[in-house]
Amino acid sequence: MPLTQINPPPHMLREILSQPECWSECIRQLENDAILREISTNVPADSEWLFVGCGTSYYLALSAAASFSAISGMPARAVPASEVLLFPDAVLPKRRPIVPVLISRSGRTTEVVKARNYLEDERGIRAIAITCAADQALAQASSFPIVLSAAEELSTVMTRSFSSMLLGLQYLAATLMDDMGVMQSLKHLPKAAESLFRETPPRLRDFVGRHDFDDYVFLGHGPFYGIACEAALKVMESSCSYAQSFHSLEFRHGPKSIVSAKTLVGFFLSDSGYAAEVDLLEEIKSLGAITFVVTPRVDNRVRAGADLLVEVPMPGPECLRLAGCIPWGQLLGLYTGLKKGLNPDSPRNLSQVVILNEIP
Repeated sequence: MPLTQINPPPHMLREILSQPECWSECIRQLENDAILREISTNVPADSEWLFVGCGTSYYLALSAAASFSAISGMPARAVPASEVLLFPDAVLPKRRPIVPVLISRSGRTTEVVKARNYLEDERGIRAIAITCAADQALAQASSFPIVLSAAEELSTVMTRSFSSMLLGLQYLAATLMDDMGVMQSLKHLPKAAESLFRETPPRLRDFVGRHDFDDYVFLGHGPFYGIACEAALKVMESSCSYAQSFHSLEFRHGPKSIVSAKTLVGFFLSDSGYAAEVDLLEEIKSLGAITFVVTPRVDNRVRAGADLLVEVPMPGPECLRLAGCIPWGQLLGLYTGLKKGLNPDSPRNLSQVVILNEIP
């Protein structure tokens, strides 16, 4: 089916394109959410924050932890929920209080729910939960539930729930620090992103229609590494294509051997590493790759090195533009899957929630 003839639109497409509206609704809710104030008064100042998720929610945790440290100055890291269950002594700090943040769109993901049970019931550690479902186990049993019901989805693959929960955790960090500047930047984000959502989808759709790739690679540093991981996962989930993600400069250390004219390499450029990452972009372009670049900073070198360029003119600290970077990997996966004749609302071998019968 031609990519211009998608009728009716898949749930996934509608949910990707609904993100600015969804962000606005979630931020309105967060402005009046008493749970955020309760967290602020119950969290020890010397705590270490541990962001916990599975799959897409783990990649969300990576970007949330990096954002949280940037906004609050507090130590934060991310782990898969299975690490909490299987290797708790390696994961949980022994010399300082811990604040676990459990992430699950559905509130039913087995490993995340069991991690809550272990932390709260066995270890006596009060947990924050962020989810889109108020009536499920995670929200109902956790000490501090943040529920963003506006971000709930019909699609199997997570899209707007990822970006909305990430914004929610960034807003929480700003609330803890009483940082009105960050809160205002997040509040203005949906309006700032509107033009991107009008102009970029047709360009991305046409780009996918013109190219066929054997390999997909996505690169990012700092808070953008989680976004690179998520872009690779979306391409795999939605199009059954092989995709990988790396910290950007690590790509030189062996993985660049796969580069050819049939390789798409996506770059999520940071402010902190901009010069080094642009050098890498030029190097990979010289090896023959097709390049996809997402950045707010565009100079002549970037324009020359990018086959597809998405400008994200987001103000404020670089971590606050993460939500504006996420949708384009999502759309790339969606359009690639449609080109291959796949149904993005029913991806192969996947279900909306991972429920396991047995896990320690």
